[in-house]
Amino acid sequence: MKPLSFIIPSRNNIKYLKWCYESIRKNQSVEHEICIADDASTDGTLEQVLVWMKRDKHIKLHVNKGPERLGLTILYDKLVNEYATNDRVIFFHSDMYLCPNADKEIDKYLEKGKVVSLTRIEPPLHPEGPEKIVKDFGIEPEEFKEKDLLFWCMHNYKPSQETTEGIFAPWAIMKEDFQSIGGHDTLFTPQSKEDSDIFNRMQLNGYKFIQTWRGYVYHMTSRGSRFNPSAGGAPGKDSPEWVETTTKNMRNFIRKWGTIVQHDSLMKPVISHKYDIGIVIENYCDYNILSNIEPWCNDIFVPNGGYIGEYIKNEQPRTKYSLRRRVHRDRAYPKNGVVVRIDGSKLNNNNFELITKLSDIISDSGDFGTFELDILRIRITNLQTFEEELIVTE
Repeated sequence: MKPLSFIIPSRNNIKYLKWCYESIRKNQSVEHEICIADDASTDGTLEQVLVWMKRDKHIKLHVNKGPERLGLTILYDKLVNEYATNDRVIFFHSDMYLCPNADKEIDKYLEKGKVVSLTRIEPPLHPEGPEKIVKDFGIEPEEFKEKDLLFWCMHNYKPSQETTEGIFAPWAIMKEDFQSIGGHDTLFTPQSKEDSDIFNRMQLNGYKFIQTWRGYVYHMTSRGSRFNPSAGGAPGKDSPEWVETTTKNMRNFIRKWGTIVQHDSLMKPVISHKYDIGIVIENYCDYNILSNIEPWCNDIFVPNGGYIGEYIKNEQPRTKYSLRRRVHRDRAYPKNGVVVRIDGSKLNNNNFELITKLSDIISDSGDFGTFELDILRIRITNLQTFEEELIVTE
């Protein structure tokens, strides 16, 4: 089989990174390349990797000297573009244990135009889902029940099917396929939703997703991000840093795609059409209404816009979209293909949900014209869609 390049950024995660690295070297079928990015760690990560490199010639190391972290979105791509020497790469988390024969399963299916995911086995720290196996073999490396895990994988677990169609970490792809769509979008720095975005783009570009149910990782679950203790997290407890970046990048995902992240039960992306939508708020609008609605359209037109400057000042550092081009006073005339007029004085949580479903509402209408739906007055003059233009990052 051909070797892979493992792509592993890590920040203050040394305990899990050691466990991860040792599992790859212990259970690999051939000598794989391991590309590690130390993201301004202060826990001895750099020193440990340098020790490994003295005896392991197949490690590549990038160091972000900080003091600020760069995050997964940037470091994934830096490792692929500047360090990985193999033509096949796997995006791997530093809190994952590679099980025996997992690389052989990737080798079985990986080729141009295909993306292969291994099946995650996880302790019960996240909600269950049909795309993974929830079984507790420990939530810390020092309590990891390695022998029990390996025996269970080899003798007890009998998958009902060889493969399904879905994608999530860890996932392997041909390096050329990854680069041809521009890699991850830096809109989603430092991390969060960068994976959902690129999965959408892969699907639109025609890539086939394969999850093998005979290749496994044991995943300690979000120890480098959501539950990272160095950022204030703990097993099952979200760090404030993760909450902030996830909130920011969900808003950016909505700006880009016009919807929240969508997928089927096995994690295959579900992509709605992206329309040119302008929303006009009539009668009443305040800072909170502007903040809640702005991501859901290309342009928003508001009355009495004394709060526009404050909103742009606060929100612009959190997105690369120009808010001065998106937010307008109501005297501007909407030229969007779809114009939605909303009585802001009647807006509530129930009818706000209609705004989050605008793409599907427009698709279901299927024709030009004007119609009303609750507090929405929708005029459609152009049904051109733009999601195909999002495949390649700028």
